Amino acid sequence: MKIQNCHTSVLLLTFATFNIVLGAFVGVNIGTDVTDLPSASNIVATLKSHQITHVRLYDANAHMLQALSNTSIEVLVGVTDKEILRIGESPSVAASWISKNVAAYMPHTNITTIAVGSEVITSIPNIAPVLVPAMNHLHSALVASNLHFRVKVSTPQSMDLIPKSFPPSTATFNSSWNSTIHQILQFLKNTNSSYMLNAYPYYGYTKGDGIFPIEYALLRSLPAVKKIVDPNTLFHYDSMFDAMVDATYYSIKALNFNDIPIVVTETGWPRLGGSHEPDANLENAETYNNNLIRRVLNDSGPPSQPKVAINTYIYELFDEDKRIGPISEKHWGLFYTTNGSNLYPLSFSGSNQIFGNSSASFCVAKDGADADKMEAGLDWACGQGRANCGSIQAGKPCYFPNDVKSHASYAYNDYYQKMRSVGGTCDFDDTAIITTQDPSYGSCIYAGSSNMSIGGDGSFSSMALGPVGPVGAGLKLQVLSLHYVFSCTSLLLPLMLL
Repeated sequence: MKIQNCHTSVLLLTFATFNIVLGAFVGVNIGTDVTDLPSASNIVATLKSHQITHVRLYDANAHMLQALSNTSIEVLVGVTDKEILRIGESPSVAASWISKNVAAYMPHTNITTIAVGSEVITSIPNIAPVLVPAMNHLHSALVASNLHFRVKVSTPQSMDLIPKSFPPSTATFNSSWNSTIHQILQFLKNTNSSYMLNAYPYYGYTKGDGIFPIEYALLRSLPAVKKIVDPNTLFHYDSMFDAMVDATYYSIKALNFNDIPIVVTETGWPRLGGSHEPDANLENAETYNNNLIRRVLNDSGPPSQPKVAINTYIYELFDEDKRIGPISEKHWGLFYTTNGSNLYPLSFSGSNQIFGNSSASFCVAKDGADADKMEAGLDWACGQGRANCGSIQAGKPCYFPNDVKSHASYAYNDYYQKMRSVGGTCDFDDTAIITTQDPSYGSCIYAGSSNMSIGGDGSFSSMALGPVGPVGAGLKLQVLSLHYVFSCTSLLLPLMLL
């Protein structure tokens, strides 16, 4: 028994050490309002195949917790809104919840965090008075189980708690909730836990009536003349995501709390919407989520907290077709439920490697686009954009039809396929559009086509030289994995000799 307890402690310690060393992460939410939700084992297979290392569950589903055992995937489990009242009123109910849903699965299932409800203050304010008691009871149960050093407790809140989030430096929480928020912050401070924030630039942009440019919401680089500046601090904000996080830091500071890190428990962009939701589309979803991943994995924080990384969970793994509301509510998913493949190219490593079928989307010229703008886009793509335009020269496979739209489509797509992993987009002054239909024809093969083995001009295709990021997170993970193995071995060896 002594050796078994030691092994358990070592496993918990090494999981904790591994988490600290690894740095910033991007995880994913797993919603369940899905008609044909895959089995727990298939969901875990999807997570593994896409190198997803952190997940958030909205409950403590036994099948998922069991399927996640022995995977090292870090798990955030949820206390449902319906469970908060009983837990808040009874320490014994909280102890039973921890025993059944956390202690029973550790250390084999790597549970690291408990989220108590979701946006309780703004969505079900009548339960708010028992929210902090519930958090305290759960933490006490973790202490009694000797799990408090590994498992933290917090509660996700909406940006709606901050009535005016810009400029960030003047942001404050809704004063009518200051007492409850103060209690939450005091709990987080006392237990060394993080503030959980649900931050959606999609809604910030669509409800902003054109105040901010779409690039700002999609984490695209802004030219110097369009930089968003806080007039009080003169901090420059490259994205609405950073501004939302900073507004929350300033709101926390306004209640006289410091050194409480923020973790973004929900963010994302819908890939499909109704006729009144034009910004909910495939291109924007792909752009936002890939830019978000790269931004989070650079290990930096917002302007006011540059050294505090913003760990983030993307909403969400699958489309939740059973959700009520606008069409966009049902289409935040990243993967197909049928086979776990990408709905659009995506890289959770933040490197240039894009997982999924690269032929899933192509960038082509829009029908009816301005001809002069299209010609300018063609010139840019073949010049500064470094697209390989050899195939659209006279005598080459893609020369005919010899018109600007056809040639622009080929050049746009060649640039897009090569550069999207480092921020390249399909826009070209609003003359381009994403399509899932392969535009290849005859011997003219477009980059990204599943038929592509050699270039359309008969030469082997090669990636254009362009800006690339630092050594990818995949390599960092391999190095850290070795560190983890050696650390674990050094800890376990003396125990094996007992």
